[in-house]
Amino acid sequence: MCLICDRIEMIKNGTNPYFVKELETGYVVIGDNQHFEGYALFLYKNHKYTELFQMDVDERTKFLQEMSLVAEAVYRAFKPEKINYELLGMGDAHLHWHLYPRRTGDIENYGNNGKGPVWWYPMEKMYSDESRPDEVRLEEMKRCLLEQLEQLTATI
Repeated sequence: MCLICDRIEMIKNGTNPYFVKELETGYVVIGDNQHFEGYALFLYKNHKYTELFQMDVDERTKFLQEMSLVAEAVYRAFKPEKINYELLGMGDAHLHWHLYPRRTGDIENYGNNGKGPVWWYPMEKMYSDESRPDEVRLEEMKRCLLEQLEQLTATI
């Protein structure tokens, strides 16, 4: 199993503390680390594909629509200046989106006036224990994101 599959199993058995909501094609979770406040992920439900182009058109369209909906909910919940989107996969080939809410200065002195890609920020700082939300903050973040997801999905 891969890390994403392990996290999905935790969602299914009720032990993933970062789980927010299940959608048709995937699961919405808050990121473990929150240097970029509101960082969330959208995990494709199964490990059937490793590339978007491998999906049939209808499934791919639905997955991309839902990812966009999650991004809008993140934007509404955390009010960033911009959202950065990543669908990588060399670390975990399971399809999953990283949604990074961005604000000027969030990479401090590592770039052009605090602006630049997330990978300009040192990984050891981004993934440090200091960037993990405490239990109260995590619950608040999940509640805010879920509220926005519920509003957006009610209109579909």
